[in-house]
Amino acid sequence: MSNIRHSPKAPTRVRTLAAGERIDAHHHDEHQIVYAGSGVVTVTTDAGTWFAPGTRALWIPAHTVHAHRARGHLDLHLVGLPAHDNPLGLDAPTALAVSPLLRELILAYTHEPDDHTPERHRLLAVLRDQLRVSPQQPMRLPTPTDPRLTAVCALVHANPADPRTLASLGAATGTGERTLSRLFRTELGMTFPQWRTQSRLYHALRLLADDTPVTTVAHHCGWSSTSAFIDVFRRHLGYTPGTHHHRP
Repeated sequence: MSNIRHSPKAPTRVRTLAAGERIDAHHHDEHQIVYAGSGVVTVTTDAGTWFAPGTRALWIPAHTVHAHRARGHLDLHLVGLPAHDNPLGLDAPTALAVSPLLRELILAYTHEPDDHTPERHRLLAVLRDQLRVSPQQPMRLPTPTDPRLTAVCALVHANPADPRTLASLGAATGTGERTLSRLFRTELGMTFPQWRTQSRLYHALRLLADDTPVTTVAHHCGWSSTSAFIDVFRRHLGYTPGTHHHRP
């Protein structure tokens, strides 16, 4: 990433972004919690892209260079925490499940960022407690570095409906299936089917944020049927794609 901006203090605030709008690469000396009150937010680092609808929040550790992008109309809620205050003990970006209570805590805490009353400090204490018990969720699309893996991932990412097997994709890019399978596990920490599912969900969230009908999304992203798409989406995200714009 070039033209990286440094902001020592991670802001606590609400920011509204139009569909497709982005916040360029920057980093803070503090940790940051990133939450989409509406729309979907993607956060990109050199290691990959994390994506989150309203059932997920993203933990961005201090000093992590990252960029934001809005999918759909985005109400971006940002909570900054001092570098010494790491209730999660995490040193890498992570997606966290957001319960209805945690959602309300984030919304309330970012509503008046200049409020320094004792009540607000107690609100932050409860928010931190809820963060500590929030399950981590695999909402990351890791970025490959090996050229052989990059070539295969680029084909899938460019056309999420591509039905080819790993062997067929390997044949198209000049790399054997066993080599690619090993690279997916060692470099990206997941199997090829797992990575492809993450890629398809990423594309699905982008399309849903633009009000694309569920059936069209299922077809465009490579699911065999709308019901199969709904099942995978619900298992990974905790709600159905038809309720994307009406989730709590």
